[in-house]
Order: sequence, then structure tokens, then C-alpha cells
Amino acid sequence: MRNSYKFLVLIIVLFTMFNCTKKEDLSTDLQINNFIWKGLNDYYLWQGEVNDLNDNRFSNQNKLNNFIDGKSPSDLFESLLFERGTTDKWSWIVEDYIALEQLFSGVSKTNGMNFGLVAFSDDENEIFGYVRYIIPNSQASSLGVQRGDIIYGINGERLTRSNYQDLLSQENYTVNFGTYDQSGSTASVVPNNVNITLNKEQLAVNPIHTVLVHEVDGHRIGYIFYNQFVSNYDGQLNAAFLYLKNQNITDLVLDLRYNGGGSVNTAINLASMITGQFNGELFATERWNSKWQSYLEAEQPGILINNFTDKLSDDGGDINSLNLSELTVIVTSRSASASELVINGLKPYINVNLVGTTTHGKYVGSVTLYDSDSFRRNDNTLNTEHHFAMQPIVLEIVNKLGENNKNGFVPANFLRENYADLGQIGSPTEPLFELAIQHILGLRRSALPKSGLTGLKTISDSHLGNPFYSNMYVDLR
Repeated sequence: MRNSYKFLVLIIVLFTMFNCTKKEDLSTDLQINNFIWKGLNDYYLWQGEVNDLNDNRFSNQNKLNNFIDGKSPSDLFESLLFERGTTDKWSWIVEDYIALEQLFSGVSKTNGMNFGLVAFSDDENEIFGYVRYIIPNSQASSLGVQRGDIIYGINGERLTRSNYQDLLSQENYTVNFGTYDQSGSTASVVPNNVNITLNKEQLAVNPIHTVLVHEVDGHRIGYIFYNQFVSNYDGQLNAAFLYLKNQNITDLVLDLRYNGGGSVNTAINLASMITGQFNGELFATERWNSKWQSYLEAEQPGILINNFTDKLSDDGGDINSLNLSELTVIVTSRSASASELVINGLKPYINVNLVGTTTHGKYVGSVTLYDSDSFRRNDNTLNTEHHFAMQPIVLEIVNKLGENNKNGFVPANFLRENYADLGQIGSPTEPLFELAIQHILGLRRSALPKSGLTGLKTISDSHLGNPFYSNMYVDLR
């Protein structure tokens, strides 16, 4: 049973159990805060750990109103989270669920330049950016920005820890590029007088960036550079696997180095495309908060189960499976949630070999909650007075063996990216892909870290702290 249907069943069941009382006539501000408290009280994974979310915390609506009155929605939301920043690093609230829905569908406002931001040390105030990849058919692509370009400043102002968010959040800005200079006693980045003005625009971003095949020493090695688990593109992902299948590949390298995650359904589809021989077997199990978990285990245990499948969840089309017994995955600290779910879910079944650096460590998932009686979007009780929605963590997910990894997965083939010499995505000489190929061929490692920009302090990236980037969610249909 797939998550889209499962969540519908779960909503119907719990609407009956917990939401039978009529809404009070509240001001808009109180309506929003009332929605926040009741949504978290019902669904939040750590609801039982937060005293102010206890089922018996307020004996009537008036007492709840007194508690939530006068608080901003964001402040109330943050105050109700469990161990914010340590245990729960991922729940968030938005004022405009239309923009959130666009993100889920792969539409975002971007100039097409995906970048990371780093500093030479913890004490260094000045930072710099490096271009990870360029989105095809974007403005950055048309103006010649390339992977590996170094960003010195914005609008003539050097990037620092204190100004980068303001500078890079602008709709339009001029990028001042630079070069890596190691001529002095310490490494630095200096301007190179190359300046390009970029404008952000709404763009549907295909997460399937690169698909190709290399033949090396008798191995036909397929390669996919995949950047987000977006269910809208599952059909195109399936078509990419048909191409690889028709190319008779012997090995697959799945590049998730910048993939922060996304749809659980898409993770199941992808794992099923990689394999195929495990159709109907257990891929992953969900664990909800204690009051939901006990009810579901007794009454609807199938809701908690995610199995390998041979059908796409959106249109029911046949999945193109490779039937592989081994997979090589390129990862970094930016590989999170659904990326880690694919790794974790496949581990009990096939050999999963990791290349790169330790993954993010995101083992929990969320749902979108709207202000309606059932907390769903397509409910005629949807409150049209505002566009607030929540994306709280509601479930932990484990593999067939009951395992996940809260500290991330550590590659046996460990290699950091060199920001001064990133190489080209999909090229057999790009360092991480080169190391993946060497592993597949059983060769002794030769792609050793080169001197340069490696192991620097990560500050942020082009997502500028947006929690959507490392989100794993259950689709709502």
C-alpha cells in the first residue's frame, strides 16, 4: 500500500477519533495559532515529549486560547518543538502554502546557479562560494556560469558570515567571481574581475540532471546525477532507467551528492528501479507518535508498511527495473532524508557501496498540514482566511532490519570534494566518479585528495537554510 492512499485512510480514521468538536469562532490570529497547536498535538512525532502539547494540557478551548493568544505563529510553532536544533532540526512552518506546493513539484525561484558557501576556518569571517552545478535552460546556464566557478562577492561586496544571507536572498544581483590563491603563507580567494548579473525567475527544475553510460574495461557503467526526489518527475526517472536498461549496463553509479531528499514514494520507486527482484517485499517501516502508533498497529498495520513495487505510484505504469545486486552511491553531507532512505532500505538486500563523505543523518519524515478539520488541503473546511501551513516531523522510518542511522552513513571510499578542482559532472575523471569507477573495477585507489580547497568549514548553500532542502515527506493526494 502506497503512502498517498495510506495517508488518506489515516486522516479519515483520526478525524473521526480526535476532531469531532465544532470549531470555535476565533479571530484570524487565533485561528492560525489554534491550527498550529491542534495539528502538532495530533501529528507531531515528539508530541508526547512536549508538555504544552499534552492531550490534557488544556481542559477547554478558552484555556487553549489564553495560552496561544498574543503569540506570533512562528514563535508559537518554535516553542512547541522538541529539542529544537538537536533532536528536531527539520520541522518548519510557512505563511504561503502555494509556494511550498510549488517546491514539492520542483518549481522554484532561481537563477540556475546551485552553490555552496565555505570558510577557511571556524574563526574566519570572510567566506566564499563555489558553483556545484548549473540548472539547464536557466539564466546562469545561458550566461556561461560553470561548475567550479568561485564566488568572491555580490554587488561588489565581499561575502562574509554576517552579510551572505542578505546579499544572496536578493531577486537580482551581480556575482563577483574569484580565483584560489595560494601564493602567500595562507590560502585565500581573490577577485578576478569577472562579474555576471543574474536574475531569479520561476523555473521548473528537472532533478534528473545527467544520465549517461561509460564503458570501462569491459564494464558498462551507468551514471545518474539526481538532485531531488520529486514525484512529478517519476515518469522521467523511469524513462532514464529504461535507457540504462536498453544500454545493457553492468553497474550503476547513483550520484546523490547534493540531493537533500523529498518524496518517500519516489524513494520507493527509485529503489524498485534499481532492483526489481524484491517486488512486494518490505522496503521500510514507519513509526509515528505513540498515540497513533498504538492505534495503527492494532487496527491498520498495513498503513505503516512501504514495500518494493513494480508500478509507479502516480499512473500505475510498469517500473523499469535493472535487477542489480550491487549499487555504488556518491554522497556528501548534503545527501539527506530520502537519499539516505534509498541507501538504508536497500542495504538489507544488495551491496550498497558509498563514495564521498558522511551523509546528513536525516531519518525522519514530515507531512504538510493545512488549517482544515482533517488538516488536508482538499477539504471543504479549509480556512481561506490565511495561507499558513506546517511541515512538522511526524514519523521515523526504518529499514527491514529496524535500522536507520541518525549520524549519517560513512563511505568506505572516503573522499572530499576539492572546491578548487571539482571536475565535470559525469566525467570519468571527476574525482568522486573516478573513485566510484575504481571501486567497481576492483582497482587500488588512485583518486587521492589533491592539495587545494578540501575540508573547509561549511557555512550554507544556495538554499540558504531552507529546511525544504533536507526534507523527507509523505505525499498527500
